[in-house]
Amino acid sequence: MSANLVKITGEIVSAYVTGNHVSAVEIPTLLNNVHAALTGLANGTAPTVVEVEIEKPSPAQIRKSVRDDGIVSFIDGKTYKTLKRHLSANGLDPRSYRERYGLPADYPMIAPSYAEQRSAIAKAIGLGRPGAMAENSPKDRRKVA
Repeated sequence: MSANLVKITGEIVSAYVTGNHVSAVEIPTLLNNVHAALTGLANGTAPTVVEVEIEKPSPAQIRKSVRDDGIVSFIDGKTYKTLKRHLSANGLDPRSYRERYGLPADYPMIAPSYAEQRSAIAKAIGLGRPGAMAENSPKDRRKVA
């Protein structure tokens, strides 16, 4: 049974490392934790849940995370034009993301340059001006006989 657990542990960790960024230093700990959890399940004892305290970014890190070309995610460190889809994929919404990382309520979820680009497009097609859409729409052209 132990050899089977080792094989399953290797497969689980391999699959996890394939889809997530894990440093080489963290892999032995990950292997031990997964093996302990599987052993606990095999013996009928529930593994203890370890609460991982998430490190909150400093004010300087928060300022640096908002770039003109994108917002740097505190989840994976990658830059995104919009965070909403990324947050949804990680089981968060903007409010819970801000709470989790201690971000201010006005922390943007969209890159400034992307917001400006979208705003310019909206203004160009007349959004936000009453009657502007009616002026830009093609006139009803019927032939009168």
